[in-house]
Amino acid sequence: MAEILLSLTIIGVVAAITLPSLTGNINERTWNTQRKALYARFSQAIALMPSLNGYGNYNGTNTDGIVSVTEDTAAETFLTEGLSKVLKINNICDADHLSDCGIVASYTNMAGSIKNWPKKLSEMNSMFTNTSYKESAGNGVTNSYINPQKDIDTKAAAFETQNGESIAVYYNPNCQGSLAETSWHYTQPKMCANFIYDLNGNKGPNTVGKDIGFITAIYPADSVVVAPVPLTRNLSGGKKQIEAGKACHEMDSESRLPNIEELMAMFYNRDMLGINAGLYWSSTVISPTVAWHLNFGSADSGPHPRANSFNIRCIKR
Repeated sequence: MAEILLSLTIIGVVAAITLPSLTGNINERTWNTQRKALYARFSQAIALMPSLNGYGNYNGTNTDGIVSVTEDTAAETFLTEGLSKVLKINNICDADHLSDCGIVASYTNMAGSIKNWPKKLSEMNSMFTNTSYKESAGNGVTNSYINPQKDIDTKAAAFETQNGESIAVYYNPNCQGSLAETSWHYTQPKMCANFIYDLNGNKGPNTVGKDIGFITAIYPADSVVVAPVPLTRNLSGGKKQIEAGKACHEMDSESRLPNIEELMAMFYNRDMLGINAGLYWSSTVISPTVAWHLNFGSADSGPHPRANSFNIRCIKR
């Protein structure tokens, strides 16, 4: 009897040690599978929409001629009149009733901080509505950027999928297509819709990189839909762009450097990642010696020599 009790005790201790890790691995695999399936459904649905901009009701116009939509139902209209035509969605909720669609009041971002769930664009990213930015380019030259989306601060809306995911939508009704820019510019006008999802509704752990993530639709026509899953840390010390891809692969064999659209999506969701400043490399090159980078502290994107060292945040797809 003593030997049996001792054996059971040992088994219990081993189970107590290994079970949390085993359960965690099962959850990770489940979330990864569900995340990829959700991305596939969104990619297929958005490809069926002729355009992603222009939905919503607006009131008032500012003196500069830009429509002000701070108090509107644009995101709800985008869901009811647009996305619901190509994707099966349930139970649409406005910004004041996000919890009715399973959206939690707060979540844990990748830096380990507790954040309130955003209810409008400026809460999703305070830089989305900034007015302008000036940067010294040397030799007495100052680059100046005006944000044409500065008056747009639409409220969020939410919905539930038939698979049980809860998704909040942040919508830019005046989003713009790529102009094949070759110089510095703001990235905010390119975002049409940003979807922050919770794979299991209001159940835990409500943590970015686990059950919470984002899908972003960029450009109104021929939209690019991305859903990068950033690793939890930056590469310390910065890297040259020409070395960045190899550095990501060495950190994790499945990771890579984000392309410019994936990096833009990461900027829009910078609070979820816990990144509020810094210049980050993308994998998108302009020429053999120049590539795109994005400034998470000022919202501007521009070309830089690939031999310069900037921050790197690797991702998985």
